[in-house]
Amino acid sequence: MTPYWRKLLLPFVPFYYLGVWVIQKAYDYQIFKSEKYTHPIITIGNLNVGGTGKSPFVAYLFSKMKAQNYQISSLSRGYGRKTSGFIEVLTSHHAKTVGDEPLQFKKTFPDCTVIVDENRKRGISKLLKLTHYKSIIVLDDAFQHRKVQAGLQIVLTSYSDLYCDDILLPAGNLREPISGAKRANIILVTKCPKRLTPEDQSKIISKLVPTDKQRVFFTYIVYSDLIFGNKSSTEMYTKSLQDFSSESFHLVTGIANPKPLVAHLKSLKANFTHTNYPDHYNFTSKDISELSKHSKILTTQKDYMRLQNETTLQGKLFYLPISIGFLGKEKQFLDIVTAFVSSYQGF
Repeated sequence: MTPYWRKLLLPFVPFYYLGVWVIQKAYDYQIFKSEKYTHPIITIGNLNVGGTGKSPFVAYLFSKMKAQNYQISSLSRGYGRKTSGFIEVLTSHHAKTVGDEPLQFKKTFPDCTVIVDENRKRGISKLLKLTHYKSIIVLDDAFQHRKVQAGLQIVLTSYSDLYCDDILLPAGNLREPISGAKRANIILVTKCPKRLTPEDQSKIISKLVPTDKQRVFFTYIVYSDLIFGNKSSTEMYTKSLQDFSSESFHLVTGIANPKPLVAHLKSLKANFTHTNYPDHYNFTSKDISELSKHSKILTTQKDYMRLQNETTLQGKLFYLPISIGFLGKEKQFLDIVTAFVSSYQGF
């Protein structure tokens, strides 16, 4: 949710709206050109600034498509990296080189192609020229990037922060007007309560006002029962989250919305302190020095990508993986994605 003081910026919203509206209409009327591809391209994005759960959803999509024997790759700008241009992500890369989320995807799915390039058209062009390449392309966080015309567009919105309840920047968190959601083929409501009733789902759908051609699905966060840690620079080991949380520990988060994770740990009666940093935060030497004073540290998988190489944290740093579950209709969702991919020759 936006801080109350940002409401003071309401007089500037019309100027932001006008700028975004002109750009979007230029694409709608083909004044600005969108590149089309004879290749299955899926765009994942959101209208709101901040965490809507894109990373676990992209990981879910990777897992499900691989299970159907599809090759799948991702292309993103590599937010937070200290480099620029086209880079094919390797498991040996550092988060500062390629970004934390792309590195996380590559380490989770080492046999998949993961690319970072701030220029999506150039990234796709080079990706298509890779000799070993033939796969679905997922554009991560690219819903507003209309220079590329994806065949399937999925927009995410968090249950506790629906885009229909928000307003435009700078007073709110919307990157573009709510009407922009109409470009999406699928609307995914994320981070829902696991027991969200069909009646409550219907109320949310009514608020979102989808078009007749759009489908709305609901998902929730699934927390792993295991945590993973760095025993040494080359060894990993696992622990039960229940056993780990039976003693006090320090939680470190550098994500957009840590509240669901904090609530989950509290539901386990865990005894912990918490330091929260901004999303994609680059930890300083002073930060690392302070963190190293703790004997047990738990963090997110994304944050772990930025902390795993710190020698003073070896043996005390762990991360908790998360995934997503569907509140019904998962098969219908996967059928839509599979039908889209199968509509392209050779897939």
